[in-house]
Amino acid sequence: MSESMRKLRVGCIQITVSANKAENVARAVEKIREAKKRGAELVVLPECFNSFISNDYYGKYAEPIPGETTNILSKLAKELEIFIIGGTIPENDGDKLFNTATVWGKSGELMGKFRKMHLFDIDIPNEMTFRESDSLSPGNELTIINIKDFKIGLGICYDVRFEELAKLYRKQGCNLLVYPSAFGMKTGPLHWELVGRSRANDNQLYTVLTSQGRDLNGPYVAYGHSYVADPWGKMLFMAGTDDELFIVDLDLDVVDKVRSNIPIFIQRRADIYDTVQKN
Repeated sequence: MSESMRKLRVGCIQITVSANKAENVARAVEKIREAKKRGAELVVLPECFNSFISNDYYGKYAEPIPGETTNILSKLAKELEIFIIGGTIPENDGDKLFNTATVWGKSGELMGKFRKMHLFDIDIPNEMTFRESDSLSPGNELTIINIKDFKIGLGICYDVRFEELAKLYRKQGCNLLVYPSAFGMKTGPLHWELVGRSRANDNQLYTVLTSQGRDLNGPYVAYGHSYVADPWGKMLFMAGTDDELFIVDLDLDVVDKVRSNIPIFIQRRADIYDTVQKN
């Protein structure tokens, strides 16, 4: 087994968005080009990187897949010979809207897509109310992508709170989970770091959480602080709140070491409990 196949250099991109879709996409393209120059093999964009996060905007910004924004990602992946997890965009498919992540291969091919499974419906009285289900439909399928020896499971933002999804990915052999995200200012300070590190520790794998940057003047204020956690649950890097690109090197030897040292998955009591995929 080639040692180079067990290492992956990931470029994590945090950008703020505006009402101008073309400017948002251009900003993402600029960061992807910079990531390539810094040696990234895979780049990850944040949730709704081309759109405001708002029920008022999802329908206005929605595109089919393939479509305007994803065609740009496809061509860029081919030009730069780089893998791209294209954050998410609002996707229209028939009469439904989805919050969808796409993955593009080095030849520009669509390797897979994931539609947000758990919609962000919360009500914290006098502080925050948001109901994605007022405009979006949930996805129903897991998505696993293979890049080198990395088996990558996808989730989107609120999905990271549901450890069952992460557990299903681990049971199917994943060693890296990627969550394009945009936690808000209420839940971000309390839970943002906690949930991603917990999923890394629970399943003894890497987690990558990329956020929009923080814009206090937008309709939805993201917390920022994109980060990567390792299989020990240790933070490898955390961004600030502004636009930022950071590079992290992942190594599957770390995954193997943690799983050997603390072999929780062979110690689980499947005779008493289990996590099962139903569809």
